[in-house]
Amino acid sequence: MSDWFWIRHGPTHEKNFTGWRDVPADLSDRALIDRLSAYLPPEAVVVSSDLTRSVTTADALAGGRTRLPHEADLREFHFGDWDGRHWSDVAQTDPQLSRDFWEKPGDIMAPNGESWNMAAARARPVVDRLTAAHNSIIAVRISASSSPRCNAPWTAAPTPAWLIKSTISASPICAKTRASGR
Repeated sequence: MSDWFWIRHGPTHEKNFTGWRDVPADLSDRALIDRLSAYLPPEAVVVSSDLTRSVTTADALAGGRTRLPHEADLREFHFGDWDGRHWSDVAQTDPQLSRDFWEKPGDIMAPNGESWNMAAARARPVVDRLTAAHNSIIAVRISASSSPRCNAPWTAAPTPAWLIKSTISASPICAKTRASGR
């Protein structure tokens, strides 16, 4: 059994869809990074997508942990033609499609992008491979928009006691999951 700690990258301050567009993370809140790093298991390996915001967040959290090579298949959603556009603009130009994308996740995708099912199929082999090889994995890849359980900002600065509770609603820890395969 492997424990996965899914971590949202640091804030980008982007106001538009940000999927595969490579934008940096703001990692200036060292106190928050240090509290999060202290909460995470010291024996866990750290992996991230290849996007700058995930790489730098993972590097900041790694400390003395083993840092695995970047995994491009752990990238966020590919929003296609929506990437870089504001959600209200997308809702105006693609009203039904944009509504269905969020309300009926599955095979619906942004134009020239990917669906929820495609994103899951892309990431699943990486998860399976790392689950078979490691007991505890810290994965930095997701944003508020690409995880239904992670809809709160990184910038909400939790207290250490609050981190210990693993409150998902406003924590940078988006989800802790267990996977079998070892």
